[in-house]
Amino acid sequence: MPDNRIRINADFWKGKNVFVTGHTGFKGTWLSLWLQGMGANVTGYSLQPPTEPSLFELCRMKEMVTSYIADIRDMPSLTEAIIEAAPDIVFHLAAQPLVRASYLNPIETYEINTMGTINLLEAVRQAKKSSVPIQAVIHVSTDKVYSQLDEERGYRETDRLGGGDPYSNSKALTELIVTSYRQIYEKEESEWSEPVALASVRAGNVIGGGDWAEDRLIPDCFKAILQGKPVKLRYPQAVRPWQHVLEPLHGYLLLAQHIYEDKQYAEAWNFGPNEEDTISVEQVVSSLCSKWGDQAAYQIDSDEHPHEAHVLRLDCTKSRTLLGWSPRWNLDMAISKSIEWVKTYDQLGDCRELCNKQIQEYVEGSESHDH
Repeated sequence: MPDNRIRINADFWKGKNVFVTGHTGFKGTWLSLWLQGMGANVTGYSLQPPTEPSLFELCRMKEMVTSYIADIRDMPSLTEAIIEAAPDIVFHLAAQPLVRASYLNPIETYEINTMGTINLLEAVRQAKKSSVPIQAVIHVSTDKVYSQLDEERGYRETDRLGGGDPYSNSKALTELIVTSYRQIYEKEESEWSEPVALASVRAGNVIGGGDWAEDRLIPDCFKAILQGKPVKLRYPQAVRPWQHVLEPLHGYLLLAQHIYEDKQYAEAWNFGPNEEDTISVEQVVSSLCSKWGDQAAYQIDSDEHPHEAHVLRLDCTKSRTLLGWSPRWNLDMAISKSIEWVKTYDQLGDCRELCNKQIQEYVEGSESHDH
């Protein structure tokens, strides 16, 4: 593959029709905002926002994107929405994304993540046969798809897939489904004027303003701080690859540009932080509390909790060398930007304006970093 280091190119996205599943979620809202800011026509397909408050509502996204509020498990509705939207590029983010929730509702987790992905890929197939010009599908996966060997070295894209808990396991299954559909799409190329390029992206633990998910570390921290309570840490020594939400989204957008031009890039890709930002839960929370100030504090929760991998690290050599992607904001900056967001929210500031400002700062920072 040539190393042509395409940067995010707003001109590429201008006027493109983009279909985003899971657009009412945390990551989906940030992605839709970024796309919309570059002039893309965004259509979203998702359930109602999963949390209250929600980033989607705080950013008044209904004014900005065409929204289908529907279930990824509803195949006819999904197919109809895709045909109607006639996208050039599809980002599939809709999922049940929480490890703890997957222990409580394994069947629903498998249905949404596994059958939801099959439905999406099959809907793309049907839409393509109806002459919808879909060129690329980015399936958003997770670093938790790898067999949990607690390796000190980072996981590479070619490592064995597995996943112990229902969430991780269901996402590993989606990777196998994506591999199979990539072959279906290639075999049917003769029927379609252009094959659909299908890539899978695996990111680490994302943080950033507007994440209110239950039982997720950074949202739990902010909720506790805003209520004047200490944060409870369930797995203080667990080591995770922490990054600002804009980092993997930058990777997804870059990859979509690449595979739109060159189908060879339709593979699996890791997007994780620099080595020094793969640190323990306690280190992250300690840093967050000291940056927040005002009595922010944490304590260790000694109760029993479901198993989670002790160490997760991602090796992103492939994304760095072949896409020219690399992290722009270190963890310090990611925490600062998240705190800036939560304090703005707490003071009833304009969340959409702040998101757009942070996207702009990220893009400008990355441009100056490049040249």
